[in-house]
Amino acid sequence: MSVRLFIGNLPYAASEAELREHLSSVGVPSQVVLPVDRETGRPRGFAFVDYADRAVAEEAIRRYDQQPFKGRPLAVSEARPPGGGSRNRNFGPDAPPKNKRKPPRKDERGPKGPIKERPVGRLYDADEDWRSPDEDKDVEVDNVATSAKDDDVTDDDK
Repeated sequence: MSVRLFIGNLPYAASEAELREHLSSVGVPSQVVLPVDRETGRPRGFAFVDYADRAVAEEAIRRYDQQPFKGRPLAVSEARPPGGGSRNRNFGPDAPPKNKRKPPRKDERGPKGPIKERPVGRLYDADEDWRSPDEDKDVEVDNVATSAKDDDVTDDDK
C-alpha cells in the first residue's frame, strides 16, 4: 500500500524533477504532485509525494523533516486525507443538524422588540457658556419674522 507524504515550505522556484531527485536518495517516489495556483500558474509552496513502501516513507520523514532544500527547511509529514479525515480533533461532539436543534433558552436570546435609545450627551453642556460675553454684544441677528413685516408693507396695503 502506498503512503502519501506532505512536503511543505517548498521554495516557489522548485520543480518536480528537482524534488524527485532530492527525495530519491531514500527511495524512488512513485508519484510527485506539485499543485499550482489556478490564476497565476505558479507553484503553491507544497507538494505531495507517494512512496510504495511505508518503511521508505517513514525514513523520508525522519531524514528530510526540517532539513534545508534550496535554502528553506522542508516540513515533511504523512498527508491527511482530503476533508480532514476523522472529525475527532478535540473540538467536542458534532453539532446536530439545524432542523433538530433546540431553540435557545429565553435568557440566552437577544433583546425582544426595538433597541432602546440611550440618552447621549449633548455637544455643549447647558451650564457651560462656550461663547465669550463680548461675542453676544457684537452679534446682530437678523430676525426675519419681525423685520419682514415692515419691509413687505406696500402703499397698496395701507
